[in-house]
Amino acid sequence: MTDHGWTAGLWIKSFRVHQWAKNALIFLPAVFSHRILQSQVLIESALAFLAFSLCASSVYVINDLFDLAADRRHPRKRERPFASGRLTARSGFVASIAVSSVAICLALVVGYRFTAVLCGYYCLTWAYTLRLKHIALVDVMTLAALYTLRIIAGSSATSIPVSFWLLAFSIFIFLSLGIAKRYTEINDAKQVGNAAIADRGYTTADLPFLLSIGAAAGYCTVVVMAFYINSADSLVLYHHRKPLWLVCPLLLFWISRVWLLTTRGRMPDDPVVFALRDRSSWFILGGIALIVLVSL
Repeated sequence: MTDHGWTAGLWIKSFRVHQWAKNALIFLPAVFSHRILQSQVLIESALAFLAFSLCASSVYVINDLFDLAADRRHPRKRERPFASGRLTARSGFVASIAVSSVAICLALVVGYRFTAVLCGYYCLTWAYTLRLKHIALVDVMTLAALYTLRIIAGSSATSIPVSFWLLAFSIFIFLSLGIAKRYTEINDAKQVGNAAIADRGYTTADLPFLLSIGAAAGYCTVVVMAFYINSADSLVLYHHRKPLWLVCPLLLFWISRVWLLTTRGRMPDDPVVFALRDRSSWFILGGIALIVLVSL
C-alpha cells in the first residue's frame, strides 16, 4: 500500500494537534503561583509545552499503529489517517521517531529535570499502550497519572514547587474524566450488543460501579478545593478568600453535568476534548477565572 493524500491536514490529524490543549496543564504551576508573567518563567513553560506536545504526538501515532485492527472495526476511529490507509504504518514510524527526537532536544534545552519527567511520561505511555490499558482500574489510574505528570513537568521546567492541593485536585478530576471515558466506551459496546470491550478488562455489568466511583472522584475535587480555600496556603496568594467559595458550586455543577451527559450516552470518546469544545464548560471556566481575579 502506498501513501496518498499526503497533506498537512492528514498529518495534523494523525499528530492530534487539537490534543495539545491538554498540555496547557504545564503552565498551571506558574499560573497558580502568580508568576506566569515573568519572562523567564513564561519562556521555560512555553518550551516545555512544545516539547511535551511533540512527545505526545509521537505517542499518538504509535498508539494508532498498535490499534490499527481495532480502529478499522470502530465506526468513528476507522476514519483516522492510518486506519483508513491514507497514511502508511512505515511513514508513521518514521514521523514518530523524528518528532520524538525534536521533543528530546527541546527538553534538554529546558533542563535535565524536565527531560527526566518527559522521559518518565514517555515510558509510562508505552507501558499504558502495551499493557496497562488492558487492566481494569489500572488503566484509568494511569490516565490520571499521565495528566498529573504534565503539571509536574511544568514545575520541573520552571523550578516552581507544585502544591499538594494542585496535585490532589488533578488526580481526582482526571481520574473522574478517565472513568467517564471508559464508561462511554463500555456503554457504546452495550448499545451494539457486546458484553465487553475487547482487551479492556471491563464488561457492561461494570457500568453501575464505574458510575459510582467516577462521580465520587469528581466530587472529591470539590472537597479538595474547599479545604484549599480554607488553608493557610490560599491566604498567602489571595487577599479576599470569600469569593473563592463560589468556585465550589460551579465545580459541582460542571462535574454533575459531565456525568449526566455520560450516563445519557451523549459524551464523546474523550471527555477532556469535550470540555475544550463545550460552550457551557467555557462559561464555567470564565466564571471561575473571574472569581479568582476578584479574590486576588
